[in-house]
Amino acid sequence: MPEEIAQTGLSENAACGLSYITIIPAIIFLVVAPYNTNPNVKFHAWQSIFLGIAAFALGIIGIIPILGWIILLFGMLALFIVWIICVIKAFGGSRFVIPVLGPLAAKQAGV
Repeated sequence: MPEEIAQTGLSENAACGLSYITIIPAIIFLVVAPYNTNPNVKFHAWQSIFLGIAAFALGIIGIIPILGWIILLFGMLALFIVWIICVIKAFGGSRFVIPVLGPLAAKQAGV
């Protein structure tokens, strides 16, 4: 059974998985103790933030007519699939390291 963080009643796996729901829990987990001292939670929170930044960048690219729309469509589909994999892996207690974003998240988390 996963070890619970402090006395919050929220397990490490739950905190990791909730980091991916939106960018808000990810930021909260990076600021609030005891989550901000757990490297696994920090990794998932940072990876979630970088995933959100990538989605925002795709949205900016989507402003460009035709080619931008195509990139936006396929990029968002790819990000959605990666996001689903990250959520499932995080709730399961393991990691899915996104090729470009994962090493950045690991560096920020100090893992």
